[in-house]
Amino acid sequence: MAEASSGKWRGKMVLSKRGRPRLRRFLYLMTMCMVMTNPDVRALYHYNVQVKKFKKMKSIMKLCGKVARMLVGLAKSNEVYNSTKVFLPVA
Repeated sequence: MAEASSGKWRGKMVLSKRGRPRLRRFLYLMTMCMVMTNPDVRALYHYNVQVKKFKKMKSIMKLCGKVARMLVGLAKSNEVYNSTKVFLPVA
C-alpha cells in the first residue's frame, strides 16, 4: 500500500507495485485461499470490511502483510502453524 500525500493533504491509498512480482502474486493467492478456508482469517477479513469499513481489496492487502509477517515469524522461530498464537480472536 502506498499513499500520495503532502503536508496536511491526505491522499488516497493505492496498491504499490514494489517488490518481487511473483512473490506478491503468490502471497495474494495464499491470502485469498486463507480467507476462503481458514475461519480465523475469514473473521478478521469480515471484521475489517464490516466494522472498520475497509474496502474489500484494502482488507485483503492488510491481511497479505499479516500473512507475510506470520510466515517470517514461523520461519525464524522454527515452529508449526498454530492459529491461536497467530490470529487473536476478533471482537
